[in-house]
Amino acid sequence: MAILTVPKVLREKLGDEGVEALIALLNEAAHYERNNLLGILEERFERRVTEESKRLDNRIAEEVARLDRRITEEVKRLEVLLAETEKRLDHRLTEEVAKLDRRIAEVQVALSERYASLVRWMFIFWAGQIGVIVALFVLLR
Repeated sequence: MAILTVPKVLREKLGDEGVEALIALLNEAAHYERNNLLGILEERFERRVTEESKRLDNRIAEEVARLDRRITEEVKRLEVLLAETEKRLDHRLTEEVAKLDRRIAEVQVALSERYASLVRWMFIFWAGQIGVIVALFVLLR
């Protein structure tokens, strides 16, 4: 930023070279102040970015830890639920197998009784047949 006008009183006291030197000094001071201000703002910005980055890193770490705890809790809850379900299914399966074993035993007993009855009737039939054949031999002789 250049200074365009210098008051007449100042120009008369300093002269043309003095005014030029004063303008150069003021321009240099303004330039220095602008650079100094930019440096300060840059440092503040970097510090603020660093602080926010740390804050976000901490928040992310907290959220990750919270989610990790929640996942661990849910896994434990699901493991307990799975164990309970497995226990119920195992118990039910055991009951159903026992029912099937009893039913198979009942069917085997019923079949053996029918088989015995069938053998008994077959024996009576064979005995009758043998009797008829013997009687026919006796009559025909």
